Amino acid sequence: MAAVAAAVLTSSAVAAPSAAPSADPPAKSADRRPAAPAKTPEAVGYGGAVASVDPDASAAGIEVLRRGGNAVDAAVATAAALGVTEPYSAGIGGGGFFVYYDAGSRKVHTIDGRETAPRSADAKLFQEDGKAIPFEEGVTSGLGVGTPGTPATWDSALDAWGSRSLRELLKPAERLARDGFTVDATFRSQTQANEARFRDFPASSELFLPGGRLPVVGSTFKNPDLARTYAKLGREGTGALYRGPLARDIVDTVQEPPVREGATRKVRPGDLTTRDLAAYDTVRRKPTKVSYRGLDVYGMAPVSSGGTSVGEALNILERTDLADASQARYLHRFIEASRIAFADRGRWVGDPAFEDVPTAGLLSQRFADSRACLIRDDKALTSPLAPGDPRSPKPCATADRAAPTTYEGENTTHLTASDRWGNVVAYTLTIESTGGSGITVPGRGFLLNNELTDFSFAPANPAVHDPNLPGPGKRPRSSISPTIVLDRHDRPVLALGSPGGATIITTVLQTLTGVLDRDLPLVEAIAAPRASQRNAATTELEPALYDSPLRAELEALGHAFKRNPEIGAATGVQRLPDGRWLAAAEKVRRGGGSAMVVRPAGR
Repeated sequence: MAAVAAAVLTSSAVAAPSAAPSADPPAKSADRRPAAPAKTPEAVGYGGAVASVDPDASAAGIEVLRRGGNAVDAAVATAAALGVTEPYSAGIGGGGFFVYYDAGSRKVHTIDGRETAPRSADAKLFQEDGKAIPFEEGVTSGLGVGTPGTPATWDSALDAWGSRSLRELLKPAERLARDGFTVDATFRSQTQANEARFRDFPASSELFLPGGRLPVVGSTFKNPDLARTYAKLGREGTGALYRGPLARDIVDTVQEPPVREGATRKVRPGDLTTRDLAAYDTVRRKPTKVSYRGLDVYGMAPVSSGGTSVGEALNILERTDLADASQARYLHRFIEASRIAFADRGRWVGDPAFEDVPTAGLLSQRFADSRACLIRDDKALTSPLAPGDPRSPKPCATADRAAPTTYEGENTTHLTASDRWGNVVAYTLTIESTGGSGITVPGRGFLLNNELTDFSFAPANPAVHDPNLPGPGKRPRSSISPTIVLDRHDRPVLALGSPGGATIITTVLQTLTGVLDRDLPLVEAIAAPRASQRNAATTELEPALYDSPLRAELEALGHAFKRNPEIGAATGVQRLPDGRWLAAAEKVRRGGGSAMVVRPAGR
């Protein structure tokens, strides 16, 4: 890879144009701010690294590292800034999963900050008269809102491993919300996609459609309400979101969504209570772990299905020489391993507080081998594929009838950070759909999640047990897959993750195999065109694959495909043999990502 010039890595670099001009008139000069940091997909250097989708957010994390903070501090600062600049993907109204490598002990730890259902919820939360309600009525509603977990995640991470106060770490994001950030084409297009929803909620319309119009590319977007909310959390701690006036505002908004007069949209209320908020806590879970090509791959345990599904797929692929395989054979094997892993996750993975999840079995090489025997090089499998039984693996045997994979929202954000001491964080956070529920808490500046729509509204197949139905205080299954890879001496090799709903699993799996098997540089593995098979009749392909001769080769084996314009938006960091950090992000997806290091140095 070409060396990256130091000038483009600093937070004062001038941003290059990243979008076509909008049809709106130019913004007034008074609405502009100094240019945002440059977006660059790769950075190499010393002192630590941060990679995210947004340059302002990455710069916030780098600022913390330069002032002596560690990777956990930088991750919290970056996440808070993403709540400002990526409000349709993440924020304090949502949740996520935090994976941390501690260089001192050479151990990996995780925090489950997933949202939870109200205590009043039962398996029929999204059913009416014995039938599932229309999906949209769950998406844009109070009914889909779970107790947020993001503020509690920050608190848990800082208490355990941080070196700076939350108040200090929220300052960059507070400043960004108060002074504003520069609107890009992605922010405008996501606002436009939500415009009809936002107009039905006065607080959302006032915030995201200033003056009643879509924000103009190049203009400055400010969120003073969120700045005040961050200042409040900094003064009082994250408990202020779970108890007191802010908690009451959240509950009131969920129970009586503030819909504009005359709106025709059916907006169902939710039953979240102040008691639900006050009872919320994160969970420290043992990470998942599999060995692959002599390395140890750590991920997030259930209720996320990311660690088990990525791990199972890697175990299935372990017996195949992917390094020397043709591109067609590599993709065939990758697709089939993904298909099998999704068949098994659909049957077995749910909230372990409610379900007997056979995590060890799902991650065993014996089970993977019993499933890998289904794969043939001359013929593709068909979906929905029936699951296997990790409790008693038998070669090519199934445990149940097949059930299709249920829908999962596709918008989230991921950040990766490291520091000069060798600590590493992979952190994925979300409010679920693009724009979450569409409902802004009035006067508080943030959107509420619609994470409960990750539950199955009804069993995908009534004849098959569904571990992901709602329940009181239950956490919906997730595909979030923050991943850290260590060498045989328990030192970090790389860390990565991605947004994208259920495509997160396949994105992380494909990126890992791109680096570890296909010998791609991390930034090229992230940029490579993606395929995503999730135990569905068709495999999704990005255009570069869909329009290539490879598609015909794979169709000859029986694969069926459909085009997906964009899958995921990964970021990662890698420890180079000479001790430098390499940060990598997307080159094009979501307008390109932002990789930064503390002290740049060429490759």
